[in-house]
Amino acid sequence: MPNIAPCLWFDNEAEDAARFYVSIFPNSELGAIGRYGEEGFEHHRKPAGSVMMVEFTLDGRPFQALNGGPQFKITEAVSFSISTKDQRETDYYWTALTSGGGVPSMCGWLKDRFDVSWQVVPKRFVEMMKEGDAAQTSRLMQAVFTMRKVDIAALEEAYAG
Repeated sequence: MPNIAPCLWFDNEAEDAARFYVSIFPNSELGAIGRYGEEGFEHHRKPAGSVMMVEFTLDGRPFQALNGGPQFKITEAVSFSISTKDQRETDYYWTALTSGGGVPSMCGWLKDRFDVSWQVVPKRFVEMMKEGDAAQTSRLMQAVFTMRKVDIAALEEAYAG
């Protein structure tokens, strides 16, 4: 299978965003940074020497960030889901990704300061959804709909009834 990398479109924040994400996730690093030249200015309107494309890895997975201009915006239609092993890890990613102006949403969703949407989802929540009967999963869903950051202990309590 070919190497597939998500490419995030920014106006001018590609390098800042890549550095932010690399600082949060283990096994991550900044890669090549490509810069705009003189050619194509009439299309991209970016000064020569400014950052065009940043390659980076998050936990070993390839990503790209492009300073493409203001014409396209990141929306919640695409999000990145983080499967966390416990409450400590859930809290860590939630706090890190909402730092500096990120916005909490509902049910474990948030937008970081670059407007990229993330889902911070404990593995235990997924397990309970798969294993539970109709009453358990109903209580579980009712509980998660009251949360911003997911509280695993509260979900376990709702699941148990």
